[in-house]
Parts: sequence; C-alpha cells; structure tokens
Amino acid sequence: MEKVIIFDTTLRDGEQAAGASLNLQEKLEIARQLDKLGVDVIEAGFPASSVGDFEAVRLIAQKLERPTICALTLANIEAIDRTWEAVKEAEHPRIHVFLSASDIHLAHQLKKSRDEVLRMSQEMVARAKNYLDDVEFSPMDASRADPAYIYQILEAVINAGATTVNIPDTVGYATPQEFGGLIQGILDNVPNINKAVVSVHCHDDLGLAVANSLEAIRVGARQIECTINGIGERAGNASLEEIVMALKTRHDFFNLTTNIDTTQIYRTSRLVSELTGFPVQPNKAIIGANAFRHQSGIHQDGVLKKSITYEIMDPKSVGIPSSALVLGKVSGRHAFKERLSELGYTLSEEALNRAFRGFKELADKKKEITDRDIESLIAEELRTVTEVYHLDHVEVSCGDHSLPTATVRLIGPDGQSLADAALGTGPVDAVYKAINRIVGIPNRLTEFAVKSVSEGIDAIGEVLIRIESEGVTYTGRGASTDIIVAGAKAYMNALNRLLAAKRRG
Repeated sequence: MEKVIIFDTTLRDGEQAAGASLNLQEKLEIARQLDKLGVDVIEAGFPASSVGDFEAVRLIAQKLERPTICALTLANIEAIDRTWEAVKEAEHPRIHVFLSASDIHLAHQLKKSRDEVLRMSQEMVARAKNYLDDVEFSPMDASRADPAYIYQILEAVINAGATTVNIPDTVGYATPQEFGGLIQGILDNVPNINKAVVSVHCHDDLGLAVANSLEAIRVGARQIECTINGIGERAGNASLEEIVMALKTRHDFFNLTTNIDTTQIYRTSRLVSELTGFPVQPNKAIIGANAFRHQSGIHQDGVLKKSITYEIMDPKSVGIPSSALVLGKVSGRHAFKERLSELGYTLSEEALNRAFRGFKELADKKKEITDRDIESLIAEELRTVTEVYHLDHVEVSCGDHSLPTATVRLIGPDGQSLADAALGTGPVDAVYKAINRIVGIPNRLTEFAVKSVSEGIDAIGEVLIRIESEGVTYTGRGASTDIIVAGAKAYMNALNRLLAAKRRG
C-alpha cells in the first residue's frame, strides 16, 4: 500500500495554543517520543521567532537521527538564514517557507500585490534551496484564496526547488467537499505537481480538520500535517491519532498506510497532555478516557460476547491496556514494572525505585489502584526531573471558625531544609503564601483547576495551575489523595519551571 507521510507540528503549531508553554528539555522529551511513535517529519519550531525556539530546534536537530527535522520560516532572507543555522546539524533537515496567498491577507496584512507575493515566494524558496534539497512551501490561507492564483504560486515554487507544497486551511474555513476539490484542482492544473509531494495543514475552527485532511488524502495528498491531541492555534489542528487510526481502521477504504507505531499513541498523548497542561476531554476519539468504555447494557452485552460488536479498534492497538489493573499493596516491584511497560513507560532504575515507593504509599491509602493512578504517579516522577525546590512537608489547619494556617517545608537547591508558615483566605491560599515566603519569586496565579483522576472517595485528585511572571505563563500539575497536597505539588511544579527558565537566562 502507498504510504502517507505524517508531519507532526505539535512542537510548533501545537505550542502556539494559548496557555501552552514548553521549556527546552520538555520539547526534546516530546520530540524523542514522537520519534518512538514513528512520525516522518517533526516540525520542531519557528527559529526566527525567539532565541528559545532557535535553541530548541537546534537541540532536536542534533539529538534525533531518524526523522526529518523541519523548521518554519517567514519568507525573508534573514529568517531563512537563521532557520538554516537551527536545522543544519540534522541528519535530515527541512526548511518550511510560508507566505500569505489569499486576497484577504494580501490586502489587510501584507499590503502587497499578487505579483509581489508570487515573486517573493519564488525567490525565498530559491534562497532556502541554496542551503539544502528538502524545501517545503505553504501559501497561507489557501482555502480562501483564488485557486487559479494558488496554481500559479505552486508552479513557481516547484520550479524554484520546493519538494513539498503544503495547502493550509489556515483558519479552518473549508468543508470536506470544497477542500477535496481544491486538492484535486491542484493535481489537475499545476503542470509540474508530479515533482513535489502535496501536503495539507487543516485547522479545526469548524470541527472539520480531520475530515478535511482525510478527504485530501482520498483525492491524492500524501503528507498530512497534524498534532498530538489536536492541540494548536485557536480550536487546534487535525489530530494525529484520529487520522492515523482512521487510515488503519478503514484500510479497506483508503488502501493507505503510515509508518506510525500505533501502540505508542496513548503514551504520546499522555506525555503531551502532562507537559502542556492541556487535559484530554473524556469523549476524545481514540485516546479519551471514555473512548473504550461502555455503559449501555446492550453495548456491554455485545462487547462481552464479541468486542467487535461495539469496538472497531482494539484498545491495545493504540497502547491502552484492555484489562483492569490488579495491583495493590501486596504487589511486588516486578509486577509494577510490568504494568508500567504495558502502559508504555520505561524508567531508569533510580526513577523506578522512587515510583515504586510512591506506589506502595498510595496502595496503603487505596484498596484498588487504577491505570490512571499509576499514570499520575509516573507523571509526578517525570515532573521531578527539573526540581530546584522540593516539597518535603505540608500541614494545614482550617475550619469555618478558624483562620486557615499552613506550614510548609521545602528542600532547597543545596539540600538545606527551609520552613515557613502563613495565614490565608483558605488552606490552599495559605500554603501558596507560605511557599512564596520561602521561594521569593513574584508571580500571579491565573488558573486553578481540580479534577478526580479515578472514581471513589479515595480517588487521586489532580490539580492544574497556571502562574504568570513577567508576562510569561508557567503550568504546573500535582496529584495526591489529599487535594491540598496536590495543590501544593502543582504550585511547586509551576515554580520550578519558572525558576529553571530564569536560570537559563
């Protein structure tokens, strides 16, 4: 079967989602997991946009060998030169040039004529081609542009050396039939289109990003630009997991395949969710908490008799163990390690030992440990990697006729024990004030959200917070059977990210 190239832009367009913020090491961690997943092209960032993005793209280009490492660039000489500096150490580098093509953008944003944009497109692709063979070009807002003008641009940039031409539905405006017609028109009317791969990049403003992408594949596109969990600008991008599993599940219809190891999908989804702070909605296709759960009696009866009656995919095919977790306080380290492996986690011996100790502590508090509980434990372990301050002890006193008081003890950068206490409007507020007295970094809490990881009165509570300092937002997450402790862990996680960013200068 023909293969579809999977181009992942989680680290570029995905990070543009409002509230998403990843540091250098987090981007590298996601990139390595995308490599395990088997994506063909990783769009690692937008080097000319910031020093941080430049360094992230360069680091990923240095560390990863198998996938193509791509970087986005504006259509100007300085940006293209800067982008080449970021990707030049990659085994398989790509420069992705974009420039607006719709009359709406030309008139109101660029204030340029069609002829000027056509010339710029050709010249900047040629500039990038001087550095490397693999050049991609995107006529931005193509779905609202004059198709005849798009044909002109594509012919010109292919003549200039573009090896991939990407058709973006930048504002999520197109419908499937309309978008498929645009791709078909390109295949029929661009004389040299056989010299380039046709790609699409769809946004989800009308909830049609995946549908538009699949229709484009059906008519002949062979590269799909997408993100993990569909995160991205505004309503997000086409979801990688939905596109890949649609092609796999309906191979009878599409007769196409990908290089994706689908058993890594769930693990990748969880990692991106943890590091960006964006939870996955329960009813999300493929990787949502309810994606393979059945409540209707008729559905349950059918699944028990034959899973295919109501499950078109095996949960194991996307990395979700189908069996219930049977671990408790008498379970050993080997069983715990095996379960982690089934969930897609591989830890060092030191990290495994810490996670197992956490598991034993949790097992003493809960009768039944779920997979989500295990994932929360591992997320806690992953979050400790960049700790500057470690939360060692939390104690609160509160009630309807008492002043909420908190005492906290932190372990500082040099291993010293630091303790303080504070009053607050509530127990969480008191904890945060006590922590602030020790750490002394000005910040503003902008979001505080609590959710239950599993069911029951002994469920783990997970807290997501965002803090802002000097105009930059930092996300923190924490989990515990005690929601006050979970809130304290989340705050320390966010503060440690802030401190790590300041240490990097």
